[in-house]
Amino acid sequence: MKTTLLHIKNMVCPRCIDAVRNLLEQAGYRPTDVSLGQAQLDQSTPADPVSVAPMLREAGFDVIMGRADQLTEQIKTALVEYLEHLRTARMPLTTSAFLTDRFAATYSHLSKVFSRTANLTIEKYLIRLKIERVKEMLSYNEMTLSEIAEHMRYSSGQHLSNQFRQVTGHSVSEFRRDLMPRRLSLDQLA
Repeated sequence: MKTTLLHIKNMVCPRCIDAVRNLLEQAGYRPTDVSLGQAQLDQSTPADPVSVAPMLREAGFDVIMGRADQLTEQIKTALVEYLEHLRTARMPLTTSAFLTDRFAATYSHLSKVFSRTANLTIEKYLIRLKIERVKEMLSYNEMTLSEIAEHMRYSSGQHLSNQFRQVTGHSVSEFRRDLMPRRLSLDQLA
């Protein structure tokens, strides 16, 4: 059975998977598999990515046309998974080892493609991703800064605090005092 594989930008969670599946089904397509960053359609409903793009764009998603853009989105998805790896692994891999294992490509190649298409290095994107996760944890007000730093594999609360200020322009205490903490959606990071 021949299928059409669509690469989709801004899919970052299980709700995004459900949303894309529902959008495609409502438009008359039959997705055989939808996962973070992609949707596969069966041969009875092949789709030209250009024709599907407006519908997805209206819901906050976008179809990725070029190979470099597709790889960049796959790297972003892998980095979200890497944060979970950092949290749960006893001896976590480095970012470069995690990505080279995942993509069977050199880190140099992945880094060049990512930097060129995202206009941001992998390292800076990962820092932004981590800070957004820290903002989420701070907004719950269930952990101390030291506990959050340990959870996110920072060397200390001070290191986390310094990086937080560098990325957001605000201190952690300013963020906590703010009644409406401003968090970014993952698709706004790059």
